[in-house]
Amino acid sequence: MTVESGQARAPWPALVSVPLRLAYGIYAALLFLLVALVALLGVLLLPSLRARRGTARIAAKSFFFLSGMPLKVRGLENLPAGQCVVAANHASYLDGVVMAAALPPRFGFVIKREMNDVPLAGLLLRRIGSEFVDRSNRHKGGTDARRVLRTAANGHSLVFFPEGTFKPEVGLGKFHTGAFAIAARASCPVVPAVILGTRRNMPATRVLPRPGPLEVRYGTPLLAAPSLGAQDDPALALRDRARAAILAELGEPDLA
Repeated sequence: MTVESGQARAPWPALVSVPLRLAYGIYAALLFLLVALVALLGVLLLPSLRARRGTARIAAKSFFFLSGMPLKVRGLENLPAGQCVVAANHASYLDGVVMAAALPPRFGFVIKREMNDVPLAGLLLRRIGSEFVDRSNRHKGGTDARRVLRTAANGHSLVFFPEGTFKPEVGLGKFHTGAFAIAARASCPVVPAVILGTRRNMPATRVLPRPGPLEVRYGTPLLAAPSLGAQDDPALALRDRARAAILAELGEPDLA
């Protein structure tokens, strides 16, 4: 697979007319809405969390297959059989859907609180066990972080986008420490994940997607090193190691 600027090259010739691009974008958007509504019906009716997450995973994989965005997943053997934290780069609204398709249904997502207020999407995310965190309010953010830590302490595997959000600039942004503090306190490994192709297919500057291949690569699990003293923070070291692993595989500039 050819990779350019860390993103899989899409078969989208420059000569494709604007009407065809628009027609595809509308088709993909309507398809996503239809698949999301079917998934929402399933997660509302199914009693178990694992079944609801499995339904969301099937829906996500179906969307990518039907929309001409073939998804390849590499390094699944790097996901521990037990609890872990997955930390991935964030470049597009498609990233969460990609990770839903690329991960087993035992994973829950940690998402910015604004998504809880999005009609239908917030309901679907709550039903698949997502955790919402507030990064704009320090007090609420601390409360959210303690709740997520309790979730991790109970043995749940979680997915984080440590950049917190995505921007139009191409590159890997600064990482927040929360995911790595939780992993260090829960004594579970962090698996760095690289998402390729979503920035090209639906960057921050686009409303409608375009077709093209997508890829997720799971790296080697990382464990927090034991603290060596009062000035040593295992979470910071773990964050930096995970970010370096993602940056090396991503092939994009370092925006931090």
